[in-house]
Amino acid sequence: MKIKIFNREICVCALLATNSICAKSSAEMEKTMTIPQISVFLENKAGQLADITRILSENQVNMRALNIAETADYGVLRLIVDDAAKASAILLEQGFILTMTPVVGVAVPDTPGGLSKVLGVISDAGMDVEYMYSVFGQKDGQACMIFRVSDTDGLAEVLDKAGIGTMTGEDLGLH
Repeated sequence: MKIKIFNREICVCALLATNSICAKSSAEMEKTMTIPQISVFLENKAGQLADITRILSENQVNMRALNIAETADYGVLRLIVDDAAKASAILLEQGFILTMTPVVGVAVPDTPGGLSKVLGVISDAGMDVEYMYSVFGQKDGQACMIFRVSDTDGLAEVLDKAGIGTMTGEDLGLH
């Protein structure tokens, strides 16, 4: 299905298929350290977020992380859920506009300076963080942050060389 968003024609696909916004398929994301993120475009009106969380809840989709970015006219809800294919299909059926984006989950030491160390490694590699947000809960004393960068594979490699772990979808309880 093709739609126009902000004067750009994009392909919206229900099941993590390749589209012009998400350059990686679900199978490709599983081979790398990327995690599928759903970005839902919302009107700035009361009840939009409540509708999405209700729909996901009714369909037994569990949210692992969320972030909201907004302007005066619209908002973008970024979601990490336990079953991205199921959630995206359901939201598309309900008329929401969404895209899929590969992101990287990073294990950040839950200590003072933990995030600073990670950001320093990324900066030293000359990578720009487009945005980041945290995941609900912790694993083994590590906080998990979601990072969006232009080169997700490169980020995973840089972090690995620096001894900083990345999180897989399995680590976050994703299907």
